[in-house]
Amino acid sequence: MPILRSLEILGRQERRPGFRATLEAIADTIRSGGSLSDGLILHPRTFDRLFVNLTRAGETGGVLATVLERLAIFQEKMLRIRGRIFVAMAYPLVISLVSAGIMGVLLMWVVPAFQATFFNLLPGRPLPWLTQLVTGIAAGLRQYFWRILPAVAVLAVLAWLFCRSAFGRQFADRALLSVPVLGDLCLKSSIAQFARTFGTLLASGVPILTALVICRETCRYAGVAEAIGQVHDRVKAGETVARPLGASGIFPALVAGMVEVGEETGALPDMLACIADAYDEEVDRAVAAMTAMLEPLMIVVMAFAVGTIVIAMFLPMVELIRGLSR
Repeated sequence: MPILRSLEILGRQERRPGFRATLEAIADTIRSGGSLSDGLILHPRTFDRLFVNLTRAGETGGVLATVLERLAIFQEKMLRIRGRIFVAMAYPLVISLVSAGIMGVLLMWVVPAFQATFFNLLPGRPLPWLTQLVTGIAAGLRQYFWRILPAVAVLAVLAWLFCRSAFGRQFADRALLSVPVLGDLCLKSSIAQFARTFGTLLASGVPILTALVICRETCRYAGVAEAIGQVHDRVKAGETVARPLGASGIFPALVAGMVEVGEETGALPDMLACIADAYDEEVDRAVAAMTAMLEPLMIVVMAFAVGTIVIAMFLPMVELIRGLSR
């Protein structure tokens, strides 16, 4: 089926107006004499450089259908990995929000009600130190809540703006990669993405230097992107890919060794696919391990926080019962 006819069918099937308009614009580009890659490059927010360059390589080599199939497989695998990481991050985030909501309700409304009752039932008698601590936190939260909330919002906006800058993004990425469990997960995911992207580009006929540039620009983490840039510069100077990969300090020796074997045997794209599959499995195991570790940890933290408030409210009642029994 011709490309134009395919795009027309896809446009009629698409339910999202924005993407339907994009497909129609690409079809208009082809009607006016352009190629598919010429239409894709006009929509960088939808089709990144990887998509455009692979499509152009497929058009040049006459293997567009094969390249598009590789792109589809690539996108599906990357989305699956991102989905697993999102699920692993969503659980502790939801538990944290629920815990914060419960703590807020207890400190803002429940604790002050108990505090008023204690002052009426135990006039002039000091409350236990834990009760005083919890009631003091509750009083401070009620008094300064409307000042704390705008301050937190301003700090969040400033942090977001800082992370959007070049220095801030690099700082945040390096800090994220240094986190013990989460950093290892993000690094393995980034290595899998690099290997799959690099291998797909090479298998589609993209020159190695161009492929490294695309990998650098599509990489999520600044530290990994910087390492890929160094590899590009040294390959441009005449070195192999494996040596600067091993010297980067980001990519493990196993990756560099497998890339070296792939270069020596002329099967680098296949070896990169093996690396990507292996690290995808590593990411799966890391996500499962992190989720298994976070679930009980978050439950224990939530139980400790709520239990502390409950015990603090129960201690004056014990004092009251002792006083009545005398």
